[in-house]
Amino acid sequence: MVSTRFEVNSSPPMRYPRSIFFIISNEFSERFNYYGMRTVLALYLTQKLAYSTDTATVIYHVFTSLAYFFPMMGAILADSWLGKFKTILYLSMVYCAGSTLIALGAIPPLNLPATSMTVLGLLFIAVGSGGIKPCVSAFGGDQFKLPEQAAQLAKFFSLFYFAINAGSLISTTLTPILREDVHCFGDASCFPLAFGVPAVLMILSIVIFVCGRAMYTIRKPSGNMIVLVFKCIGNALSVRAKERTISPREHWLDYAESKYGKGIVSDIKSLLKILVLYIPLPVFWALFDQQGSRWTFQATRMDGEIGGYTIKPDQMQVINPLLILAFIPVFESCIYPVLAKIGIRRPLQKLSLGGLLAGAAFVLSGFVEIALDRTNAILPAAHESQLRVFNGLPCDYRFHTDVPNLASFTVPSRGAFESLHIDVMTNTTFQFRAETSEIVCVRENMTELSGTFYLNPAGAVSYFMSRKGGKINLVEYADTAAKNRNGLPSIRLLANVKTAKEISLRHSKNGDTVYNILLNQYDQLAVIEGEYGVFVGERQIGTVKLSPGGVYTLLLDEVLENEFNLQTHTITPSNSVHMLWLVPQYVVITAGEVMFSITGLEFSYSQAPESMKSVIQAFWLLTVAIGNMLVVFIAEAKFVQSQSVEFFLFAALMILDMGFFMILAMRYRYSENTQVDSMEVETNPKKQNDPLALCDTVSERSAKSTTYANEAFRED
Repeated sequence: MVSTRFEVNSSPPMRYPRSIFFIISNEFSERFNYYGMRTVLALYLTQKLAYSTDTATVIYHVFTSLAYFFPMMGAILADSWLGKFKTILYLSMVYCAGSTLIALGAIPPLNLPATSMTVLGLLFIAVGSGGIKPCVSAFGGDQFKLPEQAAQLAKFFSLFYFAINAGSLISTTLTPILREDVHCFGDASCFPLAFGVPAVLMILSIVIFVCGRAMYTIRKPSGNMIVLVFKCIGNALSVRAKERTISPREHWLDYAESKYGKGIVSDIKSLLKILVLYIPLPVFWALFDQQGSRWTFQATRMDGEIGGYTIKPDQMQVINPLLILAFIPVFESCIYPVLAKIGIRRPLQKLSLGGLLAGAAFVLSGFVEIALDRTNAILPAAHESQLRVFNGLPCDYRFHTDVPNLASFTVPSRGAFESLHIDVMTNTTFQFRAETSEIVCVRENMTELSGTFYLNPAGAVSYFMSRKGGKINLVEYADTAAKNRNGLPSIRLLANVKTAKEISLRHSKNGDTVYNILLNQYDQLAVIEGEYGVFVGERQIGTVKLSPGGVYTLLLDEVLENEFNLQTHTITPSNSVHMLWLVPQYVVITAGEVMFSITGLEFSYSQAPESMKSVIQAFWLLTVAIGNMLVVFIAEAKFVQSQSVEFFLFAALMILDMGFFMILAMRYRYSENTQVDSMEVETNPKKQNDPLALCDTVSERSAKSTTYANEAFRED
């Protein structure tokens, strides 16, 4: 009897790579730096560097465009010359230098050229951030041995995704608080701290990354597929120019078969079919990335107070990543099954709907802008002047003038008069005479006043009537009703007092906030919003509430010795539209992002040949770069002067763009090798938006997981 003995060789499971801790920590710190800096960037450009909102928008989107362009360069550099480790290390140093430049330039006592340092710093950050973008997740994947560690690799990508979102969520929430709630260097805000904390984390990320050097699995560069694609296309065009007449081919790329083989040529043909669909995609990103520019500027003109807390304008950006986390399971379990019942099943259909939702979000932002326009300051046109008269005396005065359409008007006691649209083509003088018959002023011999109004085009002038030496004194000063560009309240004190007084405003909640106001100086003063006590010396004579964006004139009259009358005149209303009215447009555009970005990546990776998956990722990022340059073009061209009309213009452009995309999509034919998998995902709700649903091999799952973590959750 023969017995056979079988032995099962079961090797112990491989240890989880210890090097992953350093890579995950590096990614968290880098994402914290990038999103933290970008969250407050637009406000820094306008509030501290004094750029207009249009110029700040241009700078913001040029920076964002470069940050999405350089990943292609970083991938080529890593795969063709330096390798992933050296590329991450060297470009992280460039990145760190950029963050440091911006933080140092924001410190006022250093008196550094902040504008130049900011522009140079942004360039360094774009090169560094964009360059390492395609390398970090791929370098993490290199630490695993496949297929033995396929399960551990999937866990890595979950941790990687968590680091991305944790870094972005924390920094997007924290940096606006550091910017506004902390006061440093005698300023009401602290941009140096808002930039400095992310910069310190970026330095820390380099230290952490280098500490893991001995544990890393480092692979040598093996060539870059993007370079190969361009070489193959160049060869095909060159050979076609020489042999087109003597050796015609069915497709122009077939001329490269002799050098690169049929396989690569066939894959590039499939790639080009997908890239044709990418032509309309930049418009979506042109709309989407305005959350950090135009929509943030929109929030600065709104009221963010909720109970005892005030939402910062740049904090509104945190809504997008929070909603992304909430929407993905909701869309997978609820929205997509409902859409499937009405015939919207295919990825390109969902992508089209996502683009239309982005257009709808800008329609909403346009209507919000119209509401905000009603709270804007009324400023004089190029051919107009504005006149205001403030009466600090205890009597009403009747004015008679030769100003066109303004023959006479009355300025009440301790009141004000304004005429906002006086036609003047050049600097013009007008005569006036004021009189009163009230007994109080008759007794003090202050019954009449005559003089000249000096008006100039596109300007505003104000006059203050006060008492001086027993006579009426008229003070002239240049005025403006424009809101403070930082969103703060602006005040001006006009005091009619008998003797010199020390006057101050003291914040009722923050005792350290005190503004001492000098008499006989009529400059506007920007203050922190809130309720203030008005003090003459140490005696409180009244209170005044100053709301964000409001422009106020305080009129102080000393009725009797140490007896005062205080009146507050609102020149421009405060920000009365609440910031929560922005939430609907954020909800709609985030829903659009889920359907556009995640579905678009899923479609691209299901249709792209295996050899072209890295190339398709590079071109996807390139559509984001082009989209941001589209914003730059529209902002610079100034097609329209009204911001609400510009929002509607973007919405119309998005709708037309999606119409063009639908035409291209109807002509697209799905690749045969992925059609079965695509249909399975479309008809199985449990597989919709599953990053691994279209992958059959371990290598495909690895590529899909990498891209899903990097792109679908805005790591891109």
